[in-house]
Amino acid sequence: MRSNLSKQAPEVLWSYYIQLAEIEAAFKCLKNDLAVRPIFHQLPHRIEAHIFVAFLAYCLMVTLKKRVASHAPGLTPRAVIKKFSKILMMDVHLPTTDGRHLVMPRYTEPEKDLELLLQKLHIKLPAQPPPKIYAQHFSRFCGEDLENRFVDLQ
Repeated sequence: MRSNLSKQAPEVLWSYYIQLAEIEAAFKCLKNDLAVRPIFHQLPHRIEAHIFVAFLAYCLMVTLKKRVASHAPGLTPRAVIKKFSKILMMDVHLPTTDGRHLVMPRYTEPEKDLELLLQKLHIKLPAQPPPKIYAQHFSRFCGEDLENRFVDLQ
């Protein structure tokens, strides 16, 4: 290993090298695993917000990496995220007989292997969200005509 810092102790130079490798790995993680690409913002507060969100995503990725290493060795954060992506969130829309709409937000139940992973990582999914009922015509809220998309349940 060569360096222009000739007066530094080899241990210090090695720690600098390790830091450089960690920084490069962080940027690789941001670009590949988290898919944070350059977005050309025009306003300074949007640039700062983009950097802040990217930093938070990286912090979560490092936290996941540490948790996976201690509770589920052999898995990578990328593999865990891929498994978690199978849990989907959806809204079930049901019209009522009096013209209102019942909206039930739901997530899909995890498969057996994902349940095992959640147990190993000590992650408990929250309870299913409570249903919401809209007294007015629902299409006013979402900007489209949903009348023809509902199935008659009788």
